[in-house]
Amino acid sequence: MNEISNIVALRQPDEIDDPLTNILRAGARQLLAQAVEAEVETFLATVKDLKLADGRARVVRHGYGPARTIATGIGPVEVARAKIRDRGASGDGERIRFSSAILPLWARRSRSLDALLPVLYLRGISTGDFQEALTALLGKDAPNLSPAVISRLTAEWQGEYERWQRRDLSARRYVYVWADGVFLQARMEDHGECMLVLIGTTPEGKKELIGFQVGVRESAQSWRELLIDVKQRGLQIAPEIAVGDGALGFWKALDEVFPGTRHQRCWVTVNVLDKVPLSVQAAMKKDLREVYWAPNRASAEAAIDVFAEKYRAKYGRAVECLVKDRDALLAFYDFPAEHWDHLRTSNPIESVFATVRHRTVRTKGSLSPTTAKLMVFKLVVAASRTWRRLKGTNQLPKVIAGVRFNDGIEVIHVPANHAA
Repeated sequence: MNEISNIVALRQPDEIDDPLTNILRAGARQLLAQAVEAEVETFLATVKDLKLADGRARVVRHGYGPARTIATGIGPVEVARAKIRDRGASGDGERIRFSSAILPLWARRSRSLDALLPVLYLRGISTGDFQEALTALLGKDAPNLSPAVISRLTAEWQGEYERWQRRDLSARRYVYVWADGVFLQARMEDHGECMLVLIGTTPEGKKELIGFQVGVRESAQSWRELLIDVKQRGLQIAPEIAVGDGALGFWKALDEVFPGTRHQRCWVTVNVLDKVPLSVQAAMKKDLREVYWAPNRASAEAAIDVFAEKYRAKYGRAVECLVKDRDALLAFYDFPAEHWDHLRTSNPIESVFATVRHRTVRTKGSLSPTTAKLMVFKLVVAASRTWRRLKGTNQLPKVIAGVRFNDGIEVIHVPANHAA
């Protein structure tokens, strides 16, 4: 007589029982197998006219290779790679081989998953925690994602970075550029070093990373090296205007390498506010807002004069910091009003580096300079896919063509005979 057990097996914490996921994986396995089969049949059709001396086909199917598990975005999918045999290849002759574009010989992970890993790492997940973090996605034990495998990805990052640094820029043009030197809490040998970053806007309004390198933020020589590098790789047309902080050595280097580019100082009021006591900063910030939000240059000039008259007696250093950069602070008025929000700040760079700073804090500043540089590169590449285009992209061709703008409005010249 069979005994009926009343023991109920409980699901373990690291196991995921999801019928929908199981169906998706089964469907993915079937579709992948069908796709590989279709790929083999297509290849065989291209060589069907090749015959042996006795009339038999030279290239034929030859079973399957061992089944292997591919880590994908919906979890592990097991598949066997089809094999072919070249029956006519001699010892010295060239053998006909089949290489699957869908399932490369040594593939163990999908490309989308490889792209996901550095993003997770940059978001603060340590290499030792990857298997636990991805168990829900990839199944138990997260195959092919051991800490050693993750560590080897950094070598791939280095290769990608070197290819990116050598890319040809002769077909590129950037209407606006943003420059900044960003300090990271990394294990830099020289604490004066930082990441020099240059981001540009294409004529279509798309933002792109132009270049970056480790250098000294206030050093004109470091910025000169970066600008000369991008120019030597083909970027010959000077940007219309560059946006950056007033303390950068960037401006001197810019005038030497791209002398025709206008200057727009970033409206970061901390440069002014840190020269006054904390008790005054709230009121001063409100007055600076009057300059920042002025609807036209005349109103902004008047607001600067009021600010100078109000604070010069007690806080001359703060006033001088604002007044000395008056022209560069107000340069954006000569460009389309739709672009003002973009031109008054270097936030396109700061927002990207917020995640990198978060990562370096999580690792308690343990990054080497090389790792920090590669982290920046991978993060920016990942972030660039979601960067928003400039507002008013229809105005960019006009800026390139040299159309004049006065207080953000296009200046239209009316012929004298039509003036009346």
